[in-house]
Amino acid sequence: MISKELLRQILSDQRNAILKKEIGIEREILNDVGQKLVLPHIQVITGLRRCGKSTLLRQIIKKYYADENFFYLNFEDERLLGFNAADFNLIYEMQVELFGNKTTFFIDEIQHVNHFDSFVRRFYDDGFKFFITGSNAGLLKEEISTRLTGRHLDIFLNPFSFKEYLLFKTGNTKPFNDDITEERAELKRFFNEYLLKGGMPEIVRFSESELLRNIYLDILAKDIIIRKKIGNTMYVRELYQYLISTFAQRFSYNSLLKVSSINSVHSIKKYIEFLAESYFIRIINKYDHSLRKQLANDKKIYISDNGFIPVISTRQGLDHGWLLENLVASVLDYNSDIFYFSGKRECDFLLLKMKEFVSTIQVCFELNHGNYKRETEGLLEAMKFAGLRDGLLLTYDQEEKININGFIIQVMPVWKWLYEGNPG
Repeated sequence: MISKELLRQILSDQRNAILKKEIGIEREILNDVGQKLVLPHIQVITGLRRCGKSTLLRQIIKKYYADENFFYLNFEDERLLGFNAADFNLIYEMQVELFGNKTTFFIDEIQHVNHFDSFVRRFYDDGFKFFITGSNAGLLKEEISTRLTGRHLDIFLNPFSFKEYLLFKTGNTKPFNDDITEERAELKRFFNEYLLKGGMPEIVRFSESELLRNIYLDILAKDIIIRKKIGNTMYVRELYQYLISTFAQRFSYNSLLKVSSINSVHSIKKYIEFLAESYFIRIINKYDHSLRKQLANDKKIYISDNGFIPVISTRQGLDHGWLLENLVASVLDYNSDIFYFSGKRECDFLLLKMKEFVSTIQVCFELNHGNYKRETEGLLEAMKFAGLRDGLLLTYDQEEKININGFIIQVMPVWKWLYEGNPG
């Protein structure tokens, strides 16, 4: 058990650290969090490592708690390694002793504590409010699904959106007017940067791509290799590098046996799921009415932030069309079920909410004579399959409306789609 003196120092240090943390630009999701404050539910904020979860907590503490009525804990602190859930009582006692009676806990990276649900459930039942963050979907679900079902709300945090990226870069809250040539050109200039470098807050701030490699290595080490007790680290890293280099392309677990040193389909599947649970990749299945066929069909993976691709991928000459497609995939609503469609033709994204088809999206860098038939027919086939009269075709910089026998295809630049806040 941790000593009281050390715990007192840790809690004081951590509270000072969160209060001194830079507020940063206000995240778009902050208002959604505020609207849910009246609910007693535990708010679970998830997302990729270093995507800004702690900063979001800082913004919530300032905006809604006036930097006062809260307790804070960060389990990334190495001094809390091996912390036992049974020690939470001691933490609560020490928090009250140091900071007085409070009713809200903010807890960073809670998945590092086994059986954290017992403490959270007990205090939740006593009327306490919780905001907890985590960077591993698998570990969080193991705990939350046991005793917190129905008592929590999930909040997924992406890296900076394009609008947040613009706000950080310009500090200008006045909307751009893309009808004005100069402002449209500036929007596109910033979008070109965003497309290549991504929206991870540290990278946007410091423009040092090596930081992305360090984040990726942290994910491998802390969330996968150490926690999952993986021995063949070289084989796993080779597998991940191959997947990252072939993002947006179809694969099957069996096909990966031919290019991987791992000789077990079960192991390959498991390792890919580990990477998805860290929120580093998103796995997209081909849509089929049969769940069994969905699971058996070829899959695609997309990277959570475009900035990682040139840093890790071995693909020569990054194609901007692939980058556009990955960017679109990375920002689609995590509350939607996302598939790709494949019939006579293919459509990149088919979105469902509450088991209802809501959107079809095709992505290409440029719509031209060489690909017009393939791109529009693939989207149209998906629209008809989904029973939708409208579809979206996203490009780098084209805009028009196509009417095909009453089916409307809206062609729009990705930068405009992002700036207007339309994702998924």
